[in-house]
Amino acid sequence: MAKTQLNVRVDEGTAQAARERATARGMSVNRYIEELVRQDAGEVGHTFVEAAADFMKQYENVFAEEFGADREGRR
Repeated sequence: MAKTQLNVRVDEGTAQAARERATARGMSVNRYIEELVRQDAGEVGHTFVEAAADFMKQYENVFAEEFGADREGRR
């Protein structure tokens, strides 16, 4: 994927916080900001929901056996 340069201006406190958080996560500030934007845009959440739906489909029978209607009264 081609990269585009984006220049932003933030106050020094915000810049320092971005540097510290990126370092703590073992990534560059560029990657950190990119991840934040993706999360905000919902890509990460959407990917998680898709993966969870696939998981549930794959194990639907197991869940039905374990938590099905015949067990509803038991806890």
